[in-house]
Amino acid sequence: MSTSACGNQHLFLVSCSCAGGDSTGRCHLTRPNFLSAWLEDFRTCQQLIAYFTLPQAASHISIMLYSIETYSSAKDIPRLVWDAFCAHPDKSNIMYPHAMKALNNVDQTASSQQFWIACFSRESLELPLSVDFVLSCTNGHLGTYPIFIFTPHAPHRLDLEFCTPRINGLVNALKDCVPQNRVFSVFAVDLVTETFANTWTLITGIKRTHVYYHAKLTYCTMQSLKPETGHPDTRGLRLAGSADISAAATLCCMFAASAKPFTLTEDQATREATHLIRAGQLWVLEVVTPEGQSDIASIVAVTRTTETVAAITKVFTNPNWRRQGCAERLTRYVCQYLLRTKSKVILYVAHNNPAAAKVYEHVGFVGLSNDDQGVQGVDSWLEFGFDPSKVTMGHW
Repeated sequence: MSTSACGNQHLFLVSCSCAGGDSTGRCHLTRPNFLSAWLEDFRTCQQLIAYFTLPQAASHISIMLYSIETYSSAKDIPRLVWDAFCAHPDKSNIMYPHAMKALNNVDQTASSQQFWIACFSRESLELPLSVDFVLSCTNGHLGTYPIFIFTPHAPHRLDLEFCTPRINGLVNALKDCVPQNRVFSVFAVDLVTETFANTWTLITGIKRTHVYYHAKLTYCTMQSLKPETGHPDTRGLRLAGSADISAAATLCCMFAASAKPFTLTEDQATREATHLIRAGQLWVLEVVTPEGQSDIASIVAVTRTTETVAAITKVFTNPNWRRQGCAERLTRYVCQYLLRTKSKVILYVAHNNPAAAKVYEHVGFVGLSNDDQGVQGVDSWLEFGFDPSKVTMGHW
């Protein structure tokens, strides 16, 4: 499928099983004349891919259709996608809150080039469409975001046979909408990221080069939240104010230094701290030094919220105050506050950061201990970066 400009696109996959076919188990495209009647309904399609699997013992026909649609405005996103976001607010949190802001024109400019690409499928012509994937290509206040991909399907239900043709459709639609250097990384559940990266490299020639982030998506509820144990006295757990911008910027810069390649200059860190504080999204733990001076020991940001779910990010403690329970104390306090109105607090924790996982497990985030594996809703997410010499880096 190829178009000259970004726009709505349709792609249908037909899976057929019937009594016939050659020795490979595939039938020739000229044989299934039964398709011609209903194909008349899809004359507006830009491309049709037909794939016929024909076990010799089979005697029935099953049809699977999928379509790819591109939306250049959040106002064009259909109800079906919003319903999928709402039904899976933790999995979709990586894009759902931003789409809601775009829908309400919050923090958006007229020149913002943002869009969403959705993949739908149906098992037969009689059944309604369902959402398989949603890809977002959007911008933040410090630059462009990675390509994010949400799926409502549980990871154990995804396989290459299901993902490959659908991700191929998403990649072709994306290629028609953006210059290739816009795609600096992709973040989704493991198999989806791997499939996208392989397909993008195959089509564009731009190689994936780095694993930028590999993490678990975990959550805490009021039921899983654990009570606080004893910690050193502090002066306050509170929302950050304008007087905290300088100290918060320093910690934002230090946090980003450990998240290469998404580092921040001092100016960028100040802009980020200012943005978070003005939005009421940054929490701090203020402590007292031995000299009697106040200092910001830890920060926690709450950057993606919807009606039922809030995500915390940028959990960081000044090295001068580590091993005193600061991050745990502040994270627990923020979770307690958020769970007054939300059903879940979610976060990503890197697989290679067992110290952080231990802190979050002590707070009450599930699926992080050795005895707490295979928890529903705790999934592995992967970010692949593409050749830095061929792309324009963004930030998130």
